[in-house]
Amino acid sequence: AIFDDLTLAPKEQKVIEYIKAEKAAGRRVLVYTTYTGKRDTASRLKRLFENENLKTAVLRSTVSTDKREDWIIDQVDRDIDVMVCNPELVKTGLDLLDFPTIIFMQTAYNVYTVQQASRRSWRIGQTLDVKVVFLGYEDTAQTTCMRLMGKKIAVSQSTSGDIPDNGLDSLNTEEQSIEMELARALIKR
Repeated sequence: AIFDDLTLAPKEQKVIEYIKAEKAAGRRVLVYTTYTGKRDTASRLKRLFENENLKTAVLRSTVSTDKREDWIIDQVDRDIDVMVCNPELVKTGLDLLDFPTIIFMQTAYNVYTVQQASRRSWRIGQTLDVKVVFLGYEDTAQTTCMRLMGKKIAVSQSTSGDIPDNGLDSLNTEEQSIEMELARALIKR
């Protein structure tokens, strides 16, 4: 461990500030962390959030798939501010309308997981604007991963007619292919 139990890493400080702002706006937050096994960052985040008076629940893989929806409803009924989990646990089959803000503390390495997990709140019936935030440190493997993930997602979405121009795609500063530029121009018309 680099930090003791109560010392905040810069990214942890940022996520706490973000969650507090969302709470003040009446919005619950879903925080994804990929390190939930040996290096259990979910427990650390819960401890840090609760230190800041943020009611926090951690969804674990020990909650069986068929019980996750009820578990989440119970947590919302307990009026939590934030739910922490691995994106793999909610990537399919769950509508998380009560969490209009999603924050990735780390980006998963699977395009499908990132795409599905980032859309858990953006579902039919959602009445609020959905925010999806990716946190990372500049000039690190994290931002390299996010940039590559953005490229993969852009290619994946463009083949289905969805031309991204925000989110992870905004990290791609390289020149786009002629096909992507034409597709963007057609959509803007």
